[in-house]
Amino acid sequence: MATEMYERAIASSKKVLAGVNPEHMDAPSPCESWTVRQVLNHLVGGQDFFTVAMTGGSPSVESEGADFGSGDFRVAFDEGSSAGLAAFQAPGALEKIVSLPWGDMPGSAFLGLAATDTFVHGWDLAKATGQSTDLDPELAEELLVGSKAAIQDAFRGADGSGMPFGPEQQAPADATAADRLAAFLGRKV
Repeated sequence: MATEMYERAIASSKKVLAGVNPEHMDAPSPCESWTVRQVLNHLVGGQDFFTVAMTGGSPSVESEGADFGSGDFRVAFDEGSSAGLAAFQAPGALEKIVSLPWGDMPGSAFLGLAATDTFVHGWDLAKATGQSTDLDPELAEELLVGSKAAIQDAFRGADGSGMPFGPEQQAPADATAADRLAAFLGRKV
């Protein structure tokens, strides 16, 4: 199944969201300048971004300031990820060129980005809320391999620099696959 990685990333983050509570919202997260609320807003809003991009709309980088943390964010995530999944599964979706704010890319490459973004922001929430970060080891390995092939140093910068990824961090020798992915994407694990 072509969308399996994204489906598994959704399932992983859905499990993490079950352990996120209102008292967590103002806590810091591994995304240095974001609180749990801001990561949650990005994770949930990102699902809408994926849908709009895949259906030919002009997606904005965030969901226009939506505060999903003040509502039923689990339902919002379920609805958004279901729509995103349907958009990626539409006939010809993975073969078409998708127009994004930073440039164009094939739908199949955008699917990998959606899976990685969904998974790693689930990791961020798990870490910030004291949950296990040993998330879907097989998927984490696949996403790490894909990330290493796709992410160049030109896409990295200090927090707040506007770059999508921070400098690669060193993961402990005994780190889980998800922790190693997070470290590669700039998180301190």
